[in-house]
Amino acid sequence: MQASILSLFPEAMHSPLAASILKRAQEKGLLQVDLVNIRDYSADKHQQVDDIPYGGGAGMVLKPQPLFNCLEAVQKKNKGPVIYLTPSGKRLTQSRVERLAKQQALILLCGHYEGIDQRVIDTLVDEEISIGDYVLTGGELPALVLLDAVTRLLPGVISSEESHQQESFTQAFGRKREYPHYTRPAEFKGMKVPEVLLSGNHAEIEKWRKEHLR
Repeated sequence: MQASILSLFPEAMHSPLAASILKRAQEKGLLQVDLVNIRDYSADKHQQVDDIPYGGGAGMVLKPQPLFNCLEAVQKKNKGPVIYLTPSGKRLTQSRVERLAKQQALILLCGHYEGIDQRVIDTLVDEEISIGDYVLTGGELPALVLLDAVTRLLPGVISSEESHQQESFTQAFGRKREYPHYTRPAEFKGMKVPEVLLSGNHAEIEKWRKEHLR
């Protein structure tokens, strides 16, 4: 998958992209991430990208010119849908993640300040997504959350297909439910692992797990 992340602060994403599953996916050639600085596309000599909102109000709004130029440049190489990360978007769910994981490419647009000029949304944005009903400083963290969730579903990123099928929120396993997990030692500070999990009886283990979904 090719992922282009458009941001005012691309440096904020260097560290998360260089660790764990996101790093491994890139090393395997299963994920290519391009960090694009929106400021580089500003026509202003001081690289100003924001201005006061028409009609008044607090905060600043990202101007259309840098965003249009940035997106038009990125879309010459990346043909994926443009996703704007915003608190007013549709909630990110596992079903949406599964749908996005089937794409060959994604363009993730990180908002900032009070948001972006509506003309950008009306003309260039394909989908608006929120990771929750709260406000963050910018769209960088939501973009990383979305990319992490999508990346782990890409074929070859995680070796065990069963781990996908039995995860919380998947359609097959039941939304918002998971069973308790235990590992060695079998007893720790007087607390014991349920005997059924040590039995080797897979039918009984599966029955126990279904009974203890939470």
